[in-house]
Amino acid sequence: MAAAPEPPSSAWFVSETAHDLAEQILARLRARGHTVAVAESLTGGLVAAALTDIPGASASFRGGVVTYATELKAALLGVDPVMLARHGAVYAPVAAAMAAGVRQRLGATFGVATTGVAGPEPADGQPVGTAHVAVSAEDDTVVRTIALTGDRHGIRRLAVEHALGLLLGRLGEDSG
Repeated sequence: MAAAPEPPSSAWFVSETAHDLAEQILARLRARGHTVAVAESLTGGLVAAALTDIPGASASFRGGVVTYATELKAALLGVDPVMLARHGAVYAPVAAAMAAGVRQRLGATFGVATTGVAGPEPADGQPVGTAHVAVSAEDDTVVRTIALTGDRHGIRRLAVEHALGLLLGRLGEDSG
């Protein structure tokens, strides 16, 4: 009987770029005594996977919440249910609220959020490839809206890279 194949490494789930970004992020967070928490919809836990793939991540990674269902964004992260009903989950202010909500609820210095449409069909009136990534700190929240191309897997991987890149950029601005 043949041995069962080994499960894919997390590198299969996240790109080498995401892995490199996660290493840089965690080194900066650790050096400053800061922490991060993630709220994911579009990426379904891949941002958390990229961060926790790095040895020593527990020094700075507080945790994550995958709120794939729209109502969980309100229930678990405090996103305004009226905003969700009016605009849907694929909306830049929803990403901002998710990032702020996870930062506050998990007691982190920074919150990161992803929401969007990986496909195969449009959602919330938004085309496939629409993504919103956000980073929240106590003093500000930054959101980027991006139009990604590729298949479902590729869109999700690119969204992870954009979310981590946004956080790394924010950490570069942080002098303390």
